[in-house]
Amino acid sequence: MAAAMRINPTRMELTRVKRKLVTAKRGHKLLKDKRDEMVRQFILLVRENHRLRTEVESALSGALRNFAMARSVTEPEMMEEALLYPARSVSVQMGIRSILSVRVPTLKTGEDNVQAMISYGLVETSAQLDGAIANLAELLPKLIRLAEVEKTCDLLADEIEKTRRRVNALEYVMIPQFIETIRFITMKLDENERGSLTRLMKVKAMIEQRAENG
Repeated sequence: MAAAMRINPTRMELTRVKRKLVTAKRGHKLLKDKRDEMVRQFILLVRENHRLRTEVESALSGALRNFAMARSVTEPEMMEEALLYPARSVSVQMGIRSILSVRVPTLKTGEDNVQAMISYGLVETSAQLDGAIANLAELLPKLIRLAEVEKTCDLLADEIEKTRRRVNALEYVMIPQFIETIRFITMKLDENERGSLTRLMKVKAMIEQRAENG
């Protein structure tokens, strides 16, 4: 009410505040729709993130077990030689896409070797090492996709929180203030009209009384 008391209670000001209220309500609806759609997209990405992380962690756990078993039966020099060259070559291209005006990264792999290549002789190494290297090579695209999804989830979560704060500010602060200001101006205008009408009636009564006396 204190904010409304500082408003000049005129019809022009009333029209201006009513326009602001209409704009605020429209913006509130648009922001709510945007927030709801971002939440829907966020839930889909979180589910994909959970699926990818489960698959990646399971594959990594198996690969690490195989590495541990391979280390126990393979000479250290042979292990080092076997791991010296990569099993596959992958180039990663980073881009940007928009999800409801939120800029999120895209990671695309341009693979030079689609199939994992064993770069050492199979005679000197164990089957566990071969399997671990092959599994990790096949896992690389999922790791890159997981990184992309997790970063997208982080950015969307931040934007959802910002949008939620803006929605709440409009819903619980700005729109109620506009409504209260409109009520205050309308009340003051009604008071002024009643005062003017009372004065007019008094003037009319005085004129009629003078006419009767004259």
